[in-house]
Amino acid sequence: MASSKEYLDFILEQLSELDDISYRAMMGEYIIYYGGKVVGGIYDDRFLVKPTKSAVAKMPDANLEFPYEGAKEMLLVDDVENKEFLRELLEAMYEELPAPKKKKQ
Repeated sequence: MASSKEYLDFILEQLSELDDISYRAMMGEYIIYYGGKVVGGIYDDRFLVKPTKSAVAKMPDANLEFPYEGAKEMLLVDDVENKEFLRELLEAMYEELPAPKKKKQ
């Protein structure tokens, strides 16, 4: 099941307090970037983030879910209504995320 554009728009609005949020459509789902780094994505109308130490600390009871078959588990963000929480979550995660890979020329 692909994610809806409406859910993407909702999540982007919830993340609007952050600068440099972007996304890329991929096989009916959406990868979410913050400051050029992949923080997570929208899969089957669920907002999932990478399970960094800070994300786990901010959401200790979050479910680990698979975005798609064969992928690594990610944390399900339940509190998508709370803009301040989402801003704090992504800001806390940022330093722990790997730098974007350089594209080959």
